[in-house]
Amino acid sequence: MKYLVDLSGERVEVQLDADGATVDGTRTSAHLADVEGTSVRLVTIGGVQHRVVARRGAGKGAYTLWIDGWRFDAEALDERTRAIRELSALAAGPVGPAPVIAPMPGLIVRVHVAAGDTVQAGQGVVVMEAMKMENELRAPASGVVKAIHATPGVAVEKGSVLVEFEPQAGA
Repeated sequence: MKYLVDLSGERVEVQLDADGATVDGTRTSAHLADVEGTSVRLVTIGGVQHRVVARRGAGKGAYTLWIDGWRFDAEALDERTRAIRELSALAAGPVGPAPVIAPMPGLIVRVHVAAGDTVQAGQGVVVMEAMKMENELRAPASGVVKAIHATPGVAVEKGSVLVEFEPQAGA
């Protein structure tokens, strides 16, 4: 089956079959295995193994992925569903990079950016403590920090917007 996958602002075409995957026209071996008794999956791509935890997001095909400790927001839709969504204009939403949102209740420990800073996709922007662990939350895409709603030492609820972004000038 063919999927169109949006990951950190990039769209790739992924076709899956029993022997592996083709990503944007490049064929590679791929294998998925469960780690019994956990939510961890072992994904082997081209001989390299990755630990992945996936949680369903709010919308159809939306997921939050933790890949080898890095957090990514992704959307994977088959061709037909993607075409229907785009034709019906259901995909219209806020313009610009997605904000960083608290994935669980916790305490803000550090904020690494200030309004006006330029960030790259995957760059750490906020550190929050939840369940006695520090979690670094990263920018989902490149952009400019528009607003910061996180303050060190302040508790936040799940779903709280912590950092907002706007597209880079000329992007």
